[in-house]
Amino acid sequence: MNLSDYFSSTPGIYMAQSFCHALISVIIVERAIRTWRIEEPLMKQRFRFIVMVLPIFSWPVFQILNPDRGSILFRFEALFDINRWLYLNIGGVVPFGLIFILILILSTMIFIFQEMIPIVKHTHETRSRKLETHRPGPDSVVFQVLKEIKGKKPDVLIIDDDDYILFSATGRNAAVFLSTGLLQVLNRDQLQVALVHEMAHIARNKRPSLLFIFILRVMMFFNPVTLIEFRKIVQEEEKICDDIAVSITGKPHALAETLKKLFHTADAPKTFRVEKLTEVRANLQEYSQTMLIDSRIKRLEQETAGIKENAWFKWALTLIVISIINYYVV
Repeated sequence: MNLSDYFSSTPGIYMAQSFCHALISVIIVERAIRTWRIEEPLMKQRFRFIVMVLPIFSWPVFQILNPDRGSILFRFEALFDINRWLYLNIGGVVPFGLIFILILILSTMIFIFQEMIPIVKHTHETRSRKLETHRPGPDSVVFQVLKEIKGKKPDVLIIDDDDYILFSATGRNAAVFLSTGLLQVLNRDQLQVALVHEMAHIARNKRPSLLFIFILRVMMFFNPVTLIEFRKIVQEEEKICDDIAVSITGKPHALAETLKKLFHTADAPKTFRVEKLTEVRANLQEYSQTMLIDSRIKRLEQETAGIKENAWFKWALTLIVISIINYYVV
């Protein structure tokens, strides 16, 4: 099958239009967030959900509404016809459609090797690894802090390790894990906000919306736009859990100090540098992590964490504008 036949087929049309619709969606969404100065992570996450959800369903929904949407007459009146670009030859030699397919293949490879394989590997290692843990005793500061946290709480297990370890495990046996080494450097307030933050992750992971978005991400494995936007949604999730911890404990500065102790080290990269090509991925991930931690600390120190915004009208207006524009992009 040549490029012309492929992009005339249903899978080719779907992949091409979903990519264009995602690209237009992310441009409008990011502009809307900046123009309206949306700062609340939960609201920003809802805006970015548009980029994840709309491109998957836009093409079949538009075709149901107008079966003639793919006709030549409609394409003449459309705002943008991707077929005109896909059939062009760059320099009269290289088809633009071939470059487009290579972009989709590259995005698929990134999805497999940087997302799916690490997730499967981590899940397998977590299930096969048996951590030496124990529950905090009545005299433990962890036990005392847990008593001060209201509501239903997951198990909190202590790992005998001098390293700074703090993470949560979801599922039927949800629990928060922290190390004895971390307990030695956190004071009572810092320990409390750290535990509440991880408990917020456990509570939110039970929400079907987050699972739904992850499934959509898997379905759009070929789309580089959703790859980038999904990672932004994950970053916003950390800030959302910061907000929950602050709203429950009222201690934003304690959480900021906890983040500094957990993640700020003397060799943490402040700029992105690459000395060897093989170090690109590791350096980029470390730099991105550092930037995220710095932005979280800044929000907490400025006491802007936990501020609620009512931007549903702006969200709906953004969705309508994107839907109308994408209808005329074929």
